[in-house]
Amino acid sequence: MHKLLVLGDQDDAYATGNLQRGGKNTAASDHAWAVTRAVAADAARVGWSRAAFLQVMLDGPYKAGQHARTLQHCRGYDKAAAWLQRAWDGAQQYVQSTDPLTTRQDFHAALAAFRSRIECTPWKGVASKTDLRNLIARMQICARAGSWDHTVSERDLAERMGCSRTTAHNSNQRLLHAKLLRQLDNGSPTDGARWMLISRLPSTTSHHWSTPKGPEAGGAMNGPDVRHPDTGADIDSRTVGQLMHLDAFAHHGLGSSGLAVLTALSERDGQSLTELRASASISRPTAYRQLGKLKTFGFIHHDGELYHLSPTALEGMGATTDDCAAPVADWAESAERLGTAGTAERRRRHHEAQRIHWRHEQVRLADRCRATKHAPLPHPAVAQPQYVRADGCAINPTTGEVITGFSVSSDGRWIWDDGHDRYMTNPSRSPFTM
Repeated sequence: MHKLLVLGDQDDAYATGNLQRGGKNTAASDHAWAVTRAVAADAARVGWSRAAFLQVMLDGPYKAGQHARTLQHCRGYDKAAAWLQRAWDGAQQYVQSTDPLTTRQDFHAALAAFRSRIECTPWKGVASKTDLRNLIARMQICARAGSWDHTVSERDLAERMGCSRTTAHNSNQRLLHAKLLRQLDNGSPTDGARWMLISRLPSTTSHHWSTPKGPEAGGAMNGPDVRHPDTGADIDSRTVGQLMHLDAFAHHGLGSSGLAVLTALSERDGQSLTELRASASISRPTAYRQLGKLKTFGFIHHDGELYHLSPTALEGMGATTDDCAAPVADWAESAERLGTAGTAERRRRHHEAQRIHWRHEQVRLADRCRATKHAPLPHPAVAQPQYVRADGCAINPTTGEVITGFSVSSDGRWIWDDGHDRYMTNPSRSPFTM
């Protein structure tokens, strides 16, 4: 946060575009508001007073206070101070409403609470279930890192999610727009990008001081529509994290819907079709289609109106039932029957080939820059070998014809006669310069 205060948002981690009514572009002001709120939140955490915050932002030469100082110059001190006070009040209320994470145990408790909210949130549709995979993959990374900040590249994330890189990128953009994710930087040649997982789901109502213009609509902190966790959704996210990278759950296989059915039954076995639709957040046609596949493989069986999970279904082994005479032996056989076997391996080889190509390109460009640096360009007045014949006459390298009026001196420079004085005054315009 010290870097944000002194240097500003160099990586555009807080930049978001916003079009208010009438098509007015407020991206710059929204960016300044988000940065000011972030600095105010950190200042409130370390014990600053409101007066100290206003003094630093208005009187200090810091990049984060540039917008406030511009506002003071254009509209006066009172307007700038009121703008900063709204940011301070909203940030202070946010800090007071959240529990500080002081130890690693506090973080894991907060992560468990976030996981439970994710599991009870209905993720309807293919894109939403892809976002669920994205969040679960990031929660696994955060659990090992012990922090909401984590580092991962799009290719590694796609392999964890069991999808293509384009699908992972589109999911990242949706989560960024929903304010469940924030990108801290773009990464380096050796490390992936740095991200921060937002542990609080967005709310439907915005606080009175949550926008730079107070209670007016269209401010920077007005979040998108939220998914309401009151529809009976209930899945096992840990099971999703263990199975989502397998070939059987690729897009043309069981997919995210089949994975949702399995994890919903693993969380609470013995559900009716209506209950399963709610817990897995799927439509009726999708439920019938996925239940038919899962019964064919022996992963679930039908007992009256209730569906039950086979004892070894989560290990990929089906059981013989009335609907399945030849159950599968493992997840690989399931992928073979579905026609998705080898998808993860092909994706991994494709990503590895892209990484190797990128490294070779970096080496090639570095060598090219190094050669250019150590081999300076010749002076325009110096004769190049391709323009000079053995007897010293100037020639056209394309046609081989002798060009009259030009010769080469002993120091290798061109000598022009009176008919070519224009090149004497400006040698850089010489037609012989390469």
